[in-house]
Amino acid sequence: MRFEGIYTPLVTPYHADFSLNEKALGETVEFLIDAGVHGIIVAGTTGEYYAQSPEERIEMMGRVKALMGGRVPMIAGTGAMRTEDSVMYAEAAVEAGADALLVATPPYAYPTGREIALHALAIDRAANLPVMLYNYPGRMSVNMDAECLDRLGRSPNFCAIKESSGDPNRLHMLARDYPHIALSCGMDDQALEFFAWGARSWVCAGSNFAPHAHIALYRACAVEGDFTKGRAIMSAMLPLMRVLEQGGAFVQCIKYGLTLRGIDAGPPRKPLQPLNKDARRELEEVVRTMDRALAAIEGNQ
Repeated sequence: MRFEGIYTPLVTPYHADFSLNEKALGETVEFLIDAGVHGIIVAGTTGEYYAQSPEERIEMMGRVKALMGGRVPMIAGTGAMRTEDSVMYAEAAVEAGADALLVATPPYAYPTGREIALHALAIDRAANLPVMLYNYPGRMSVNMDAECLDRLGRSPNFCAIKESSGDPNRLHMLARDYPHIALSCGMDDQALEFFAWGARSWVCAGSNFAPHAHIALYRACAVEGDFTKGRAIMSAMLPLMRVLEQGGAFVQCIKYGLTLRGIDAGPPRKPLQPLNKDARRELEEVVRTMDRALAAIEGNQ
Protein backbone atom coordinates (compact mmCIF):
# COMPACT_ATOMS: atom_id res chain seq x y z
CA MET A 1 0.00 0.00 0.00
CA ARG A 2 1.21 3.49 -0.85
CA PHE A 3 0.29 6.18 1.64
CA GLU A 4 -0.49 9.26 -0.43
CA GLY A 5 -2.26 12.39 0.73
CA ILE A 6 -4.02 13.53 3.88
CA TYR A 7 -4.87 10.98 6.57
CA THR A 8 -7.19 12.19 9.32
CA PRO A 9 -6.92 10.65 12.82
CA LEU A 10 -10.65 10.69 13.52
CA VAL A 11 -12.09 12.25 16.67
CA THR A 12 -14.66 10.33 18.70
CA PRO A 13 -17.68 12.61 19.19
CA TYR A 14 -19.36 12.28 22.58
CA HIS A 15 -22.57 13.43 24.19
CA ALA A 16 -22.36 15.35 27.47
CA ASP A 17 -22.49 12.03 29.35
CA PHE A 18 -19.47 10.77 27.34
CA SER A 19 -21.49 8.21 25.39
CA LEU A 20 -20.82 7.96 21.65
CA ASN A 21 -22.61 10.54 19.51
CA GLU A 22 -23.41 8.32 16.54
CA LYS A 23 -24.99 11.11 14.52
CA ALA A 24 -21.96 13.37 14.88
CA LEU A 25 -19.64 10.48 14.05
CA GLY A 26 -21.47 9.85 10.80
CA GLU A 27 -21.47 13.56 9.98
CA THR A 28 -17.72 13.77 10.60
CA VAL A 29 -16.94 10.84 8.33
CA GLU A 30 -19.08 12.35 5.55
CA PHE A 31 -17.50 15.79 6.06
CA LEU A 32 -14.00 14.36 5.71
CA ILE A 33 -14.70 12.19 2.69
CA ASP A 34 -16.61 14.98 0.93
CA ALA A 35 -13.67 17.32 1.58
CA GLY A 36 -11.32 14.89 -0.15
CA VAL A 37 -9.14 13.39 2.58
CA HIS A 38 -7.28 10.33 1.39
CA GLY A 39 -7.76 8.07 4.42
CA ILE A 40 -9.16 7.94 7.95
CA ILE A 41 -7.38 6.61 11.04
CA VAL A 42 -9.45 5.07 13.81
CA ALA A 43 -8.19 4.65 17.40
CA GLY A 44 -5.45 7.24 17.23
CA THR A 45 -4.60 9.59 20.07
CA THR A 46 -6.95 12.19 18.60
CA GLY A 47 -9.72 9.60 18.84
CA GLU A 48 -9.02 9.26 22.58
CA TYR A 49 -8.34 5.53 22.38
CA TYR A 50 -6.59 5.69 25.75
CA ALA A 51 -9.90 6.66 27.40
CA GLN A 52 -11.91 3.87 25.80
CA SER A 53 -12.55 0.30 26.82
CA PRO A 54 -11.33 -2.47 24.50
CA GLU A 55 -14.94 -3.14 23.54
CA GLU A 56 -15.46 0.51 22.58
CA ARG A 57 -12.32 0.62 20.48
CA ILE A 58 -13.22 -2.53 18.59
CA GLU A 59 -16.79 -1.37 18.06
CA MET A 60 -15.48 1.93 16.63
CA MET A 61 -13.43 0.07 14.02
CA GLY A 62 -16.46 -1.73 12.65
CA ARG A 63 -18.74 1.27 12.91
CA VAL A 64 -16.38 3.63 11.07
CA LYS A 65 -15.58 1.05 8.41
CA ALA A 66 -19.30 0.73 7.69
CA LEU A 67 -19.74 4.50 7.55
CA MET A 68 -16.83 4.85 5.14
CA GLY A 69 -18.23 2.27 2.75
CA GLY A 70 -14.87 1.58 1.14
CA ARG A 71 -14.61 5.09 -0.28
CA VAL A 72 -11.19 5.72 1.28
CA PRO A 73 -8.83 3.43 3.23
CA MET A 74 -9.30 2.92 6.96
CA ILE A 75 -6.19 2.63 9.12
CA ALA A 76 -6.64 1.22 12.62
CA GLY A 77 -4.45 2.18 15.56
CA THR A 78 -3.06 -0.63 17.67
CA GLY A 79 -1.58 1.45 20.47
CA ALA A 80 -1.41 -0.28 23.86
CA MET A 81 1.01 -0.81 26.72
CA ARG A 82 1.11 -4.60 26.28
CA THR A 83 2.07 -6.37 23.06
CA GLU A 84 -0.71 -8.87 23.66
CA ASP A 85 -3.27 -6.08 23.64
CA SER A 86 -1.85 -4.52 20.48
CA VAL A 87 -2.06 -7.93 18.80
CA MET A 88 -5.69 -8.22 19.90
CA TYR A 89 -6.50 -4.81 18.38
CA ALA A 90 -4.69 -5.76 15.18
CA GLU A 91 -6.72 -8.96 14.88
CA ALA A 92 -9.90 -6.97 15.52
CA ALA A 93 -8.86 -4.53 12.81
CA VAL A 94 -8.52 -7.38 10.33
CA GLU A 95 -11.98 -8.61 11.31
CA ALA A 96 -13.39 -5.09 10.84
CA GLY A 97 -11.90 -4.83 7.36
CA ALA A 98 -9.14 -2.32 8.04
CA ASP A 99 -6.87 -1.57 5.10
CA ALA A 100 -3.75 -0.89 7.19
CA LEU A 101 -2.49 -0.47 10.76
CA LEU A 102 -0.85 2.31 12.72
CA VAL A 103 1.76 0.80 15.05
CA ALA A 104 3.32 2.93 17.78
CA THR A 105 5.90 2.30 20.46
CA PRO A 106 4.31 0.90 23.64
CA PRO A 107 4.16 3.76 26.17
CA TYR A 108 5.75 3.88 29.61
CA ALA A 109 7.78 0.65 29.26
CA TYR A 110 10.72 2.47 27.63
CA PRO A 111 11.60 -0.41 25.26
CA THR A 112 14.85 -0.68 23.30
CA GLY A 113 14.93 -0.56 19.51
CA ARG A 114 15.07 -4.35 19.38
CA GLU A 115 12.09 -4.62 21.73
CA ILE A 116 10.05 -2.14 19.70
CA ALA A 117 10.82 -4.16 16.58
CA LEU A 118 9.76 -7.43 18.21
CA HIS A 119 6.54 -5.75 19.36
CA ALA A 120 5.79 -4.55 15.83
CA LEU A 121 6.70 -7.90 14.28
CA ALA A 122 4.27 -9.68 16.59
CA ILE A 123 1.52 -7.38 15.32
CA ASP A 124 2.63 -7.99 11.74
CA ARG A 125 2.43 -11.76 12.16
CA ALA A 126 -1.07 -11.51 13.60
CA ALA A 127 -2.52 -9.18 10.98
CA ASN A 128 -0.40 -9.28 7.79
CA LEU A 129 -1.58 -5.81 6.79
CA PRO A 130 0.34 -2.77 5.56
CA VAL A 131 1.74 -0.83 8.51
CA MET A 132 2.48 2.80 9.13
CA LEU A 133 4.90 3.03 12.03
CA TYR A 134 4.43 5.88 14.51
CA ASN A 135 7.51 7.43 16.07
CA TYR A 136 6.54 9.89 18.81
CA PRO A 137 9.20 10.14 21.53
CA GLY A 138 7.41 13.11 23.10
CA ARG A 139 4.74 10.69 24.34
CA MET A 140 6.61 7.38 24.32
CA SER A 141 10.03 8.62 25.59
CA VAL A 142 12.02 6.61 23.02
CA ASN A 143 12.76 6.76 19.30
CA MET A 144 12.41 3.97 16.77
CA ASP A 145 16.17 3.82 16.30
CA ALA A 146 18.32 2.36 13.53
CA GLU A 147 18.24 -1.13 15.05
CA CYS A 148 14.45 -1.03 15.12
CA LEU A 149 14.12 0.28 11.57
CA ASP A 150 16.72 -2.13 10.19
CA ARG A 151 14.83 -5.09 11.64
CA LEU A 152 11.43 -3.87 10.44
CA GLY A 153 12.66 -2.84 7.01
CA ARG A 154 13.03 -6.50 6.10
CA SER A 155 9.24 -6.93 6.05
CA PRO A 156 7.43 -5.26 3.12
CA ASN A 157 4.40 -4.62 5.35
CA PHE A 158 6.27 -1.84 7.19
CA CYS A 159 5.88 0.60 4.34
CA ALA A 160 5.63 4.02 6.01
CA ILE A 161 6.50 5.92 9.17
CA LYS A 162 4.65 8.80 10.77
CA GLU A 163 7.55 10.79 12.17
CA SER A 164 6.58 12.99 15.11
CA SER A 165 9.91 13.55 16.83
CA GLY A 166 10.26 17.14 15.66
CA ASP A 167 13.96 16.47 15.08
CA PRO A 168 15.13 17.61 11.60
CA ASN A 169 18.05 15.21 11.84
CA ARG A 170 15.60 12.30 12.11
CA LEU A 171 13.81 13.58 9.03
CA HIS A 172 17.06 13.71 7.07
CA MET A 173 18.14 10.27 8.29
CA LEU A 174 14.85 8.63 7.35
CA ALA A 175 14.79 10.21 3.90
CA ARG A 176 18.41 9.30 3.21
CA ASP A 177 18.86 5.90 4.85
CA TYR A 178 15.36 4.36 4.73
CA PRO A 179 13.86 5.29 1.35
CA HIS A 180 11.92 1.99 1.36
CA ILE A 181 9.92 3.22 4.40
CA ALA A 182 7.84 6.11 3.08
CA LEU A 183 7.95 9.33 5.09
CA SER A 184 4.69 10.61 6.51
CA CYS A 185 4.56 13.98 8.24
CA GLY A 186 3.63 13.69 11.88
CA MET A 187 4.86 17.11 12.99
CA ASP A 188 2.43 19.67 11.67
CA ASP A 189 4.63 22.76 11.80
CA GLN A 190 7.28 20.90 9.76
CA ALA A 191 4.95 19.77 6.96
CA LEU A 192 6.71 21.96 4.39
CA GLU A 193 10.07 20.41 5.30
CA PHE A 194 8.64 16.88 5.12
CA PHE A 195 7.28 17.48 1.64
CA ALA A 196 10.61 18.98 0.55
CA TRP A 197 12.30 15.75 1.69
CA GLY A 198 9.92 13.57 -0.29
CA ALA A 199 7.04 12.82 2.08
CA ARG A 200 3.89 11.88 0.21
CA SER A 201 1.46 11.85 3.13
CA TRP A 202 0.54 13.81 6.22
CA VAL A 203 -1.26 12.48 9.29
CA CYS A 204 -2.82 15.64 10.69
CA ALA A 205 -5.39 15.93 13.46
CA GLY A 206 -6.31 19.45 12.37
CA SER A 207 -7.76 18.02 9.18
CA ASN A 208 -10.74 16.90 11.26
CA PHE A 209 -12.05 20.45 10.97
CA ALA A 210 -9.76 22.09 8.37
CA PRO A 211 -9.30 19.42 5.70
CA HIS A 212 -9.33 22.04 2.94
CA ALA A 213 -6.22 23.73 4.36
CA HIS A 214 -4.25 20.52 4.82
CA ILE A 215 -5.22 19.22 1.38
CA ALA A 216 -4.22 22.56 -0.16
CA LEU A 217 -0.72 22.34 1.32
CA TYR A 218 -0.33 18.69 0.27
CA ARG A 219 -1.51 19.49 -3.25
CA ALA A 220 0.78 22.50 -3.63
CA CYS A 221 3.91 20.74 -2.37
CA ALA A 222 3.55 17.02 -3.10
CA VAL A 223 1.45 17.14 -6.27
CA GLU A 224 2.26 20.45 -7.97
CA GLY A 225 5.77 20.93 -6.56
CA ASP A 226 4.94 24.61 -6.01
CA PHE A 227 6.78 25.42 -2.80
CA THR A 228 6.25 29.17 -3.23
CA LYS A 229 2.53 28.57 -2.94
CA GLY A 230 3.22 26.00 -0.24
CA ARG A 231 5.06 28.57 1.87
CA ALA A 232 2.13 30.97 1.57
CA ILE A 233 -0.31 28.28 2.68
CA MET A 234 1.97 27.21 5.51
CA SER A 235 2.29 30.79 6.71
CA ALA A 236 -1.50 31.02 6.85
CA MET A 237 -1.70 27.77 8.84
CA LEU A 238 1.09 28.35 11.36
CA PRO A 239 -1.01 30.42 13.83
CA LEU A 240 -3.48 27.53 14.01
CA MET A 241 -0.68 25.05 14.60
CA ARG A 242 0.66 27.17 17.46
CA VAL A 243 -2.78 27.28 19.10
CA LEU A 244 -3.24 23.53 18.74
CA GLU A 245 0.06 22.80 20.45
CA GLN A 246 -0.01 25.35 23.27
CA GLY A 247 -0.98 24.36 26.79
CA GLY A 248 -1.53 20.70 26.00
CA ALA A 249 -5.18 21.21 24.99
CA PHE A 250 -4.71 19.43 21.67
CA VAL A 251 -7.68 17.06 21.55
CA GLN A 252 -9.93 19.74 23.03
CA CYS A 253 -8.98 22.17 20.26
CA ILE A 254 -9.57 19.59 17.54
CA LYS A 255 -13.02 18.75 18.88
CA TYR A 256 -14.01 22.39 19.29
CA GLY A 257 -12.70 23.15 15.80
CA LEU A 258 -15.06 20.52 14.41
CA THR A 259 -17.89 22.08 16.41
CA LEU A 260 -17.10 25.37 14.63
CA ARG A 261 -17.84 23.56 11.36
CA GLY A 262 -21.32 22.67 12.60
CA ILE A 263 -20.63 19.17 13.92
CA ASP A 264 -20.94 18.79 17.69
CA ALA A 265 -17.90 16.72 18.66
CA GLY A 266 -18.71 17.12 22.36
CA PRO A 267 -16.30 17.11 25.28
CA PRO A 268 -13.12 15.07 25.65
CA ARG A 269 -13.22 12.21 28.09
CA LYS A 270 -11.59 12.64 31.48
CA PRO A 271 -9.02 13.41 32.65
CA LEU A 272 -9.15 16.06 29.90
CA GLN A 273 -11.49 19.02 30.26
CA PRO A 274 -13.17 21.17 27.58
CA LEU A 275 -11.66 24.44 26.44
CA ASN A 276 -12.43 27.53 28.50
CA LYS A 277 -14.08 30.59 26.94
CA ASP A 278 -10.83 32.43 26.25
CA ALA A 279 -9.32 29.43 24.45
CA ARG A 280 -12.47 28.96 22.41
CA ARG A 281 -12.46 32.61 21.32
CA GLU A 282 -8.78 32.42 20.38
CA LEU A 283 -9.34 29.31 18.27
CA GLU A 284 -12.37 30.86 16.58
CA GLU A 285 -10.37 33.94 15.56
CA VAL A 286 -7.40 31.92 14.32
CA VAL A 287 -9.63 29.68 12.20
CA ARG A 288 -11.47 32.67 10.71
CA THR A 289 -8.19 34.39 9.84
CA MET A 290 -6.75 31.22 8.31
CA ASP A 291 -9.86 30.60 6.22
CA ARG A 292 -9.72 34.15 4.83
CA ALA A 293 -6.02 33.87 4.02
CA LEU A 294 -6.43 30.53 2.28
CA ALA A 295 -9.37 31.81 0.24
CA ALA A 296 -7.18 34.68 -0.96
CA ILE A 297 -4.30 32.32 -1.84
CA GLU A 298 -6.53 29.87 -3.67
CA GLY A 299 -8.26 32.75 -5.45
CA ASN A 300 -4.94 33.96 -6.82
CA GLN A 301 -4.29 30.81 -8.79
